[in-house]
Amino acid sequence: MTVQSLWAATAQPAPALQSLEGERQCDVVIIGAGYTGLSAARHIADSGREPLIVDANTLAWGASGRNGGVVSPKFRVGFSALMARYDRDTALHMYRTGYAAVDSLVETVETLGLTDASLHMGGHIAAAHNVHALAGLESTANWIKRETGGASSVMIPADQVREMTGSTIFAGGLLTPKAGGIHPLNYARGIARHLTDRGVKVFINSAAQRVTHEGDRVIVQTPQGRVSARQVIYATNGYSDQTRVTDSLHRRLIPFRSAIIATEPLPAHVLATLMPGGQVCGDTKRMLRWFRVVGDRLIFGGRGAFGKNDSSSAFDDLQRSMAVVFPILRDYKIAYRWSGLVAMTLDYLPHAGKLDERSYYAIGYNGGGVAMSTWMGKQLSAMTAGENVELGLLAGDTFKPIPLHAFRAPGVRLAAGWQQFLDVIGR
Repeated sequence: MTVQSLWAATAQPAPALQSLEGERQCDVVIIGAGYTGLSAARHIADSGREPLIVDANTLAWGASGRNGGVVSPKFRVGFSALMARYDRDTALHMYRTGYAAVDSLVETVETLGLTDASLHMGGHIAAAHNVHALAGLESTANWIKRETGGASSVMIPADQVREMTGSTIFAGGLLTPKAGGIHPLNYARGIARHLTDRGVKVFINSAAQRVTHEGDRVIVQTPQGRVSARQVIYATNGYSDQTRVTDSLHRRLIPFRSAIIATEPLPAHVLATLMPGGQVCGDTKRMLRWFRVVGDRLIFGGRGAFGKNDSSSAFDDLQRSMAVVFPILRDYKIAYRWSGLVAMTLDYLPHAGKLDERSYYAIGYNGGGVAMSTWMGKQLSAMTAGENVELGLLAGDTFKPIPLHAFRAPGVRLAAGWQQFLDVIGR
């Protein structure tokens, strides 16, 4: 299936990839050709070992090719909340991990020369949709200043948010300079091109139908091929329901559909008023809205779509929401509409770990995986090499299947409806 997104319409050609046929051997077989799998393969190859990737669909077909391209060090859980629930060292470890993830992405772009990825680290604005949310942002800024001694995120007043975004509806905001935007599909294709140029095998349209253990080897069976490896990495995230092989991981996730729209090309006088500094912006509503300018268009995304397929009503709601944030865009057409799955977890944190002595995984990015999945791929490479990796709260020790997972769909609808209601009444 082709996703009709702005990214697909503007991406550089993908490297020529084929389906797996026949038998192959490698050190680590990776299931999933998104950021996690591609990053893991890169670092495994750097270590002198041989990786091999198989994917049920095409390169970056899932979230890696559909996301909004927002690069940020943040998690869905605030640092002060983490310190209150755990301790200061745990919260600081998470803080450092978030920035390590951003550094990992920047290093990947720079080292591999991925100019087509169009990485721009212009900063991220968390825009408060009301004064209650503004107080929460102030708490975050105060925590960072008090506990880290730095100013990696700083408060900005409402008039500055207005100048930086072009929207008048926000009560203030939190600016994080070390953040930005990227062309997500070009980023994935660039890494894949680097891998294939150095001889790493990446196979598409090759679903892992069965995974078995034979002695000290892991055997991955695809429709027309077979891979024998020392270890296996599962990097399927929100699309862990493609085959039965990743059922155990799928049951640990709550897939949640996120929708994105992109305007038609906008005239220069309109563009001059929208995000003139090149930042990306997300608001503080529970059902997140976010936006950024890409070329001569504004892209606008948000949570709240349901079901397995695109929803016209969700796109229409998103366009109405965009008109509230930017009234100047009311009369401009939408050129692209697309959606994809966010892999939510019960604790709102991604996790990585071992399923058994030869099987590893990293999933559950909760909508913030562009940088984090790149970093997770590097950690998976280290884990498969037997190195000690300090994941802290992201370790998969307690990351278990969700009870009554089969009933998650109505539960998600109910929870999302409640979140939307709280947003409407300003709570």
